Amino acid sequence: MFAAAADIGCRPHMRLRSSRSLLSYIVAVNALLVAAVVFVASLVARLNLGQAVGRRTFLVLALAVLVILLANALLLRRPLTSLERLIDATEQVDLAEPGFRVAASNAQFDEVARLQRAFNHMLDRLETERREAATAVLRGQEQERRRIAQDLHDEVNQALTAVLLRLEASIHSAPTTLHAELEETKRLAVQAMDELLQMARELRPSALEDHGLLAALATQVADWSERTGIEAHFQRSGPLPRLSDEQQLVIYRIAQESLSNVAQHANASAVTVELSFIGRTVLRVTDDGSGFSGQRNGGLGLSGMRERAVGVSGQLNVRSAADRGTIVELVLG
Repeated sequence: MFAAAADIGCRPHMRLRSSRSLLSYIVAVNALLVAAVVFVASLVARLNLGQAVGRRTFLVLALAVLVILLANALLLRRPLTSLERLIDATEQVDLAEPGFRVAASNAQFDEVARLQRAFNHMLDRLETERREAATAVLRGQEQERRRIAQDLHDEVNQALTAVLLRLEASIHSAPTTLHAELEETKRLAVQAMDELLQMARELRPSALEDHGLLAALATQVADWSERTGIEAHFQRSGPLPRLSDEQQLVIYRIAQESLSNVAQHANASAVTVELSFIGRTVLRVTDDGSGFSGQRNGGLGLSGMRERAVGVSGQLNVRSAADRGTIVELVLG
């Protein structure tokens, strides 16, 4: 038992001792190979043989040099392969899909291991800075949205209300021949007020603040279906976990943007909005529309949606194909 405990305690130190310096390894290997070549060359130089034997010894020397070169390549292949894997990893990194790291445990040399750790640390720092920057930008956007919604509600809506009152007074005092035109003007003013209030609600989701995420999403899907005429359903599964205000807002905004894309581009007849809390929090918006190819994947507001997902340590996945619809999926946790 004591021997096992001692072995466990010594394992980290044994790993440190087993790691070798790449520079010392290359120097030692090449020193050994040079010494071998010098030794063989000295043996050939001391031989005093005939011409045929000389050619044979020359071939032996050439073969020895070839063997040495092959041994050099084989001995250096392993550490250089680790560096090639690290280079391949740097080419595969995409900050839009965080979480990719290099397995530093595979390194057998100090320099390679340090480079891998530094690379992973750099990715950690970049992802953290990108997440903080995205969060700051989104907060600024939401504050601006609230300000614009408040101005629309307080100023523009009051101005339209005053116009309606004046129109109502003008209808009573105007000649009968003008009643139809004034009524039409009043209808247009009422329609403008309704559209204004709808815009203000979209800019500032008061339902999210007043009634919570589930009720806000259900209302959003129902209102969107009524406004666009596209069949839409909201489904949820699992108990609602504890989500931060920013996470709830990102879920709401991504669902809103996805529905807007469906209405404008998809030519869909049915949409399903699913919110699952089983295991991880997953928002999935699925439509049966025309879909799009990979070349269009960067448009449709998807970059902004990805930035929102990054701001709450989430991941946005988009799957689409021509005439097969689109699936927008947000994964949190």
